[in-house]
Amino acid sequence: MKDPAAYGVYLWLLTVLLFARVLGQLIVVVYAPRWLPPMEQWQSGLLRYPVLLASQAVVLTLMVWISVDFSRGAGFWVEPLPRLGRAALWWSYLYFGAMVARYAIRMTRRSDQRWLGGTIPIIFHSVVAAFQWTFGTYHTTPR
Repeated sequence: MKDPAAYGVYLWLLTVLLFARVLGQLIVVVYAPRWLPPMEQWQSGLLRYPVLLASQAVVLTLMVWISVDFSRGAGFWVEPLPRLGRAALWWSYLYFGAMVARYAIRMTRRSDQRWLGGTIPIIFHSVVAAFQWTFGTYHTTPR
């Protein structure tokens, strides 16, 4: 039988990584320290920062809720949800694939920034995809 707490460890790790990204971006907005990359590196500019921050808060809240349930081994998110698990897996593949394409396009268009320039959003979208993959794997793996 699968142990939800074992999955919970990975879910918490990915949640903490995303939280660190949001915190780092907030520090850059408020203080702009030299030891962190400038704001242009943290945000693609598709969303204004207040909207981005609010959406990140919603995503982190959901990630924490899921991680708590997995750590406890009980709750809505730990109950068998095979259809949701399959959807999460497929979405994680599409999401991660989009980030690979985004990276390739960025490096083609901005060859002056190879290899890591402007990749903070890409890396952390990949972290969210990994969270979704872990969640989906739990729910699609036979008990």
